[in-house]
Amino acid sequence: MTRNRSDNPGDMPLKDLPPDARPREKLLARGAAALSDAELLALLLRTGLPGTGVLQMAQQLLDDFGGIAGLLHANADDLKRTKGLGGPAKRAELLAVLELSRRALAEQLRERPALDSAPVLKDYLQLHLARHRYEVFAALFLDSQFRLIALEELFRGTLGQTSVYPREVALRALHHHAAAVVLAHNHPSGDVQPSSADEALTRNLKAALALVDVRVIDHVIVAPGITLSMAEKGLM
Repeated sequence: MTRNRSDNPGDMPLKDLPPDARPREKLLARGAAALSDAELLALLLRTGLPGTGVLQMAQQLLDDFGGIAGLLHANADDLKRTKGLGGPAKRAELLAVLELSRRALAEQLRERPALDSAPVLKDYLQLHLARHRYEVFAALFLDSQFRLIALEELFRGTLGQTSVYPREVALRALHHHAAAVVLAHNHPSGDVQPSSADEALTRNLKAALALVDVRVIDHVIVAPGITLSMAEKGLM
């Protein structure tokens, strides 16, 4: 017998679900951790599409983008091309969540040493760099207590083709009165293993920054969903 689409909770409007199955009521009663990724996303989306309930739509978006991390790493153009996110309101809400996440992590890094906050540092770099489809070189400038002063994206393009100028990195460090830096770049290929060029670049930057008494404490390589610390790997 053919099942009516309304028999599937994912196809139903939220208002037609039993009260204990509605994401908002479930969140308020049991806490946000009790909700699945699809339920949390459905709260942001609020409405689905004709013939597609918001929970089903949320799950489809997660499947299409490879999970919540992939969705949050998507840029505005990716979201605009996605069915159900063509309107500006839903795109704006998702992008706002991403920016709030970045700011929350930055706040933590400003309050305590980056060396003591490795997971937060990695999450912060994930949100900043993993979404790029081209290679980006960035630096996190730190004070004498290794707390975050600023993150700057300094160079773009494949590092084998776009030069990273040690002098420019040193000038930005002096501008921020930084005592230390964490270098970072992304690998759009998804492979975070450092190349020989990555290792040579790290050595050159360490030598250049040492001349202005700025310490390089790590070089982090980022790809969607994975992050490698060269310091943790003993490559510094």
